Amino acid sequence: MENEYWWFFLLAFVAEILGTVSGFGSSILFVPIAAMFFDFKTVLGVTAIFHVFSNLSKIALFRKGIKKDVAIKLGVPAIIFVIIGAYITTILPTKNIELIMNVVLVFLALFLTINFNKSLKQTNANLYLGGSASGFLAGIAGTGGAIRGITLAAFQLPKEVFIATSALIDLGVDFSRAIVYTSNGYFKKEHLFLIPFLIGISIIGSYIGKLILKKTPEKIFRYLVLIVIICTAIFQIVKYFR
Repeated sequence: MENEYWWFFLLAFVAEILGTVSGFGSSILFVPIAAMFFDFKTVLGVTAIFHVFSNLSKIALFRKGIKKDVAIKLGVPAIIFVIIGAYITTILPTKNIELIMNVVLVFLALFLTINFNKSLKQTNANLYLGGSASGFLAGIAGTGGAIRGITLAAFQLPKEVFIATSALIDLGVDFSRAIVYTSNGYFKKEHLFLIPFLIGISIIGSYIGKLILKKTPEKIFRYLVLIVIICTAIFQIVKYFR
């Protein structure tokens, strides 16, 4: 196997661990990492497939409880809007969407850094709005976990319930967009060999993240994830204009 794939698997593994511990989900870090190895539409396809397995792993590992009412109110609009966002990527020029994705990631990471300890009010309106925004971003830019995380944080769920609820919502989101992406050729046959590796990474990475989460405050990892996101996204923006 080419050396670049081993680097991709290693970085994906790190993203899965940090995504689990931080509570943002690994896609916010996985997307800019994958963009260093694949074209943008392949990144969307690989990310969606990877996160189906990633979310199944989290649901299995953090199955102590899922807030079903929150999951439904946040998850249904997320699924509707992820399909809309995913279909938009089939219309707009790839380069433009790739630039939009990286700009969104920079501003999203900066927003999360500045408003780190703030949370939304516990209202149904915020659940619907948060679900819609996170779904649309996931469809068009590959990641919406941070918006979903901000929305869920308002309900002050225990760590394991938070992760399991978020993973259940994300499973519906990723499965929906995976159908759109694969039907439009975003995940090619030549990349099928990635699947068993990504399954292993999702299971082991989520498990290690769970062990770390028990002993370490997630705040440290959240800041680390945000810094990495800003740096990688800025790198991709500079590369785009060059």
